[in-house]
Amino acid sequence: MAMMPETTHAIIEQYKRSESDTGSTEVQVALLSERIKQLTDHFNTHKKDHASRRGLLKLVGQRRRLLNYLKSSDVERYRTLIGQLGLRK
Repeated sequence: MAMMPETTHAIIEQYKRSESDTGSTEVQVALLSERIKQLTDHFNTHKKDHASRRGLLKLVGQRRRLLNYLKSSDVERYRTLIGQLGLRK
C-alpha cells in the first residue's frame, strides 16, 4: 500500500524549494500528508486494521513534529504550507 512513484515525484515537484530539493521540511510534510490521507481512506474499508492504525498515529506525530519545527524556524513558510495542504481551519 505504498505510494506510487509518480505520486511521490509530483508532490516533490510541487513543494520543492530548489531544483535538487527532495528533503526539505515542506516536501516531507507534504509526503506524510499524502500517506496519511491514503491510510485514512484505507480505514474506511478496513475498520479493524489496528496494526496499520498504529502506523498512522506515528505518521501523524512525525508530521506534527515537523510542523512545529517549521513554525518555530520560519512562520511564513509554515503558514504557506498549511494553506496549501489545507491542514488548519
